[in-house]
Amino acid sequence: MSLSIRNQLPGTVTGVTSGEVMAAVRVRLGGGQDITAAITADAVRDLGLTEGSAVRALVKSTEVALATGPVEGISIRNQLPGTITDIVTGGAMAGVRLRVAGGELTAAITKEAAVDLGLAVGLPVVALIKSTEVSLAGA
Repeated sequence: MSLSIRNQLPGTVTGVTSGEVMAAVRVRLGGGQDITAAITADAVRDLGLTEGSAVRALVKSTEVALATGPVEGISIRNQLPGTITDIVTGGAMAGVRLRVAGGELTAAITKEAAVDLGLAVGLPVVALIKSTEVSLAGA
């Protein structure tokens, strides 16, 4: 299946904590980072997710926020450090590509935010992704 979601990171399920309706699925990405996806318990069953399952973590670029350093005191647990490799700006928005360990991410942020943060190629940043914005697909 072809998808418009730009961010597709391969990984392996390292843990599943299921509740009545939702589940938290921990995934070790190819670069060694861990992320969590909050998906429905039905999806866990439908995909047959267990420890060791190969998956792709999918994140829309509009759901990736950027910080210029590590962030503390925030509920967003998925924080992936990376380095900006490209920035394309338009009238209102900017597309920012960054290299993270084991892959690449794209963030779609406002042009104003890119300017205010002083984003430039080569700058280290941290990608912030809420667990509710991470989808999983079988690899």
